[in-house]
Amino acid sequence: MSRPPFPAVLDSTTMAAFKSCPQKAYLEFIQHWKAREPSVHLHAGAAFASGLEAARVAFYIEGATPDDSVARGLSALLTHYGDFECPADSAKSAQRMAGALEYYFSMYPLGIDKAIPMTLPGGKRGIEFSFLEPLDLTHPVSGDPILYSGRMDMMVDYEGMSLGEDDKTASQLGASWPRQWDLRSQFTGYVWGAARAGIKLDGFLVRGVSILKSKYDTLQAITYRPQWQQERWYEQLIRDAKRMIQCWEAGYWDFNLDHACAEYGGCPFRSVCQMQRPEPLLRQQFEQRRWDPVARTETPWEMPV
Repeated sequence: MSRPPFPAVLDSTTMAAFKSCPQKAYLEFIQHWKAREPSVHLHAGAAFASGLEAARVAFYIEGATPDDSVARGLSALLTHYGDFECPADSAKSAQRMAGALEYYFSMYPLGIDKAIPMTLPGGKRGIEFSFLEPLDLTHPVSGDPILYSGRMDMMVDYEGMSLGEDDKTASQLGASWPRQWDLRSQFTGYVWGAARAGIKLDGFLVRGVSILKSKYDTLQAITYRPQWQQERWYEQLIRDAKRMIQCWEAGYWDFNLDHACAEYGGCPFRSVCQMQRPEPLLRQQFEQRRWDPVARTETPWEMPV
């Protein structure tokens, strides 16, 4: 049976898509269909993350002043945002994202912020920590271990705790916002990955910044990951990855024709699943670009012959 290659590397985004809807994971991460017009939320969020990283590197590693560090962060954010055209109904324009970065560092000032990037073995600071670890699961073609990758914004010392740190942009923050992270697999996997690298984390510090056209706001939450939760997460990851391999081997990826179709503003493939013969619509509205979770690059992709 001719089928696209099964990925050699899995990450939290791929697994979240598969658990939400196997068909979505197939279209997005096996066939590599991506929307021709990038999401403003993804683009603006990535620009914001690049600004945070640049400011932190300038301050904690290069010794720049807080003001100069934030200025470097703004420059990196605007460079990353580029000439992307923000939809008129979105608050995440380049100007508003730059304002959000300034707001962030006014609420969590460099040099005063209690979340300080930890110093790792060898003297490196814990900014943008990446890992790539083998799983107890073999690839269905190569026979090599399937790898699991992750990349967190920071690892910090925070009021006597060792925590991972992740920054989230949002449209709004509310009373339920902090609770959504308590079982989030993304963070459990990050704590597991850090442990495999010899770094014990107690949990995660999650900081959210809401971006509206008229104001900004922020909340932060701490979520813990004891050892038993990490072990449960790993067992479930292996079970889910095995189901993913089974779908690939059978050549059939199940549809979750229910809540997943409308969550988070709606699945990008909702219109595709409404078509009896979706191939023309896929090629009209999407293009094939492969995301590499290790190199963090996206390149054009075609089905191998």
